[in-house]
Amino acid sequence: MIEIVHRSRRRWSRIVKKVTLDDVSRVAGVSRSTASLVLRGSSRIPEATSDRVRLAMAELGYVYNRHAANMRGSESMTLGLIVTDIRNPYFAGLTMTIEEAAHDAGYTLFVGYSRDDVERQYLQLETMVQQQVDGIFLLPATGSELKPICGIVDRSSVPVVQLARYFSNELDYVGPNNIAAGLKLARHLSSLGATSAVLVGGPEYSSARTERIKGLETGFTGSGVTFDTSQSAATTNNAAGGSEGVARILDQGIWPDAIIAYSDAVALGIYAELRRRNLEPGRDVSVASFDDIAMAELLLPPLTSVSTYPELIGKKAGEILLNRIRDSASAPQRYLIEPTLKVRASTAHWRPRT
Repeated sequence: MIEIVHRSRRRWSRIVKKVTLDDVSRVAGVSRSTASLVLRGSSRIPEATSDRVRLAMAELGYVYNRHAANMRGSESMTLGLIVTDIRNPYFAGLTMTIEEAAHDAGYTLFVGYSRDDVERQYLQLETMVQQQVDGIFLLPATGSELKPICGIVDRSSVPVVQLARYFSNELDYVGPNNIAAGLKLARHLSSLGATSAVLVGGPEYSSARTERIKGLETGFTGSGVTFDTSQSAATTNNAAGGSEGVARILDQGIWPDAIIAYSDAVALGIYAELRRRNLEPGRDVSVASFDDIAMAELLLPPLTSVSTYPELIGKKAGEILLNRIRDSASAPQRYLIEPTLKVRASTAHWRPRT
């Protein structure tokens, strides 16, 4: 606080004046807009300038009142993110990228986890809208429907961008080109001489799983590889789901040439279950996957996986949501990230049984 001391009627009195951002900018020798960007954590401001502004704040005793700032402006400078499960390394990477994009733009990010439960997801959406977030990133829970979600967000015109999965073409969406990913993987496995393949894991009715199956079916068509979707095992998208799914298939007496994991997280459980049955991944059966998280190349054998780039998805989603906050009238966008096949020993070292 700035204290102004004056004498009146032979008595000393104190008038306390509240320190403003103008005071801070004047002492720091920067513009008011620069000082404001420092408060919002913008990465556009040089570190030396930020340090000077924060030193001025400390010297003057300036306290930033975010609530008052929100009341003055039309934005709360907060965003919401709802994902299914942060324990999946793919979703963790996606979350980190989105948080970085929000931070760079001066926003604070609120994060919730639906655990792939629609009712829990709706409750979190309701809460975020009540907190007056400016926009929401949503990795939809399986079974999401447009009408209930729009019923929540339309009341305050909060824009929503779907991530990695989608359930509606009426909302913006950023995700991998899953059909292309499945196509690339199918053609690779066909080239190895495989004659049979199954898919293990993933939520049964999610858009990502449906599209990956479509890509696999297209890629295997005419190749001589039997890919029977009725033998595919839908499970949770984690290692436990992978172990459960491959056990279900093997217990039926099915021994395919190739086991395709819905994700690298699922592949971890597939590796473990195969070894419990004295089968070696990459030798007795080829194993391939989607996502290409960092640990994929560290497994033994290193895992063949299709990279679907969560970092690129997060960056593009951030760009689209920030633009949507400024322009809510434009048509919904659909942006697909092109995948890259990373061939490693889990398929490259496999040879057909004789």
